[in-house]
Amino acid sequence: MKIHAEPKPLHEPLSGGTQGATVVVEPLIAGHVSWPKDMMETPGGRFLTLRLARALFSDKNRWMVPCPAFLIRHPSAGAILVDTGLHPSIASDPRQNFGRLAVRVAPPKLEKGEDVPAQLRKRGIEPSKVGVVVMTHLHFDHASAISEFPDSTFVVSEAEWVDATTGGRPALRGYRPPHYDFVFDYRTVDFARGTVSSYASFGRTFDLFGDGSIRLAYTPGHSAGHMSVIARLRERDFVIGGDAVYTYRQLEDAPPPPRPFDRHNWRRSLQELKLFRSQFPHAIVTPGHDPSFYEQLGQRYYD
Repeated sequence: MKIHAEPKPLHEPLSGGTQGATVVVEPLIAGHVSWPKDMMETPGGRFLTLRLARALFSDKNRWMVPCPAFLIRHPSAGAILVDTGLHPSIASDPRQNFGRLAVRVAPPKLEKGEDVPAQLRKRGIEPSKVGVVVMTHLHFDHASAISEFPDSTFVVSEAEWVDATTGGRPALRGYRPPHYDFVFDYRTVDFARGTVSSYASFGRTFDLFGDGSIRLAYTPGHSAGHMSVIARLRERDFVIGGDAVYTYRQLEDAPPPPRPFDRHNWRRSLQELKLFRSQFPHAIVTPGHDPSFYEQLGQRYYD
């Protein structure tokens, strides 16, 4: 797998921070994919691998799950994006962007004007003005629209970048290299370095702007280098969990996903999220793709 992009390590916070800053978070639903329920919460039992394979190619027992992205407004760093949602071309022809296999097992749906660039413009923000895009991970339903932000700095964990750009059969691991193989400004965070510190229940976090307003929490397990994002509102934190959990029920002991990349790390990351939620019950913790959760989520959070 030949990747042309060459990331730079991010060892120190990005510029633009303001001491004591708080942010505003605006959730964006940028399309949906049809995904088997059994791939979200394991049914368990015998012959699980065979049952999951059948579920992937069956039209039965599926959910239309949202593909969220998040706009974060920082008082001095400007507009920041977390994940990119589905590419605008999905609305007309999903095969070119998603690939035939992904279209078969996870058929996407995107309404015209539902893509992130269009939603940003409705809010008065040109995509070229988004300074930073944080990628929780690089799976195809999160990285589909990276190409729409050529002027942004992309931040991803080093472990995620390595796994997404090396090794064979990326599609079977949830990656589509054409989504991120651009000569863009990629920065990778190594969560084993000294600039990483703990925050609340999270063992390894990186202070993105050095002002405490946005912290990247290392929550591997779903993928090799998955990150969650902790945004500081006026009165509480807004935790973008990414796919550390698929459904909100998994924070309440619902069945786990059947095939995380690393089950041990997934359980550890889950415990960090659950402990955070118990310690800070007024904080918001978002799951990755829970339809009922996102139906009830508000449009703007600042306190």
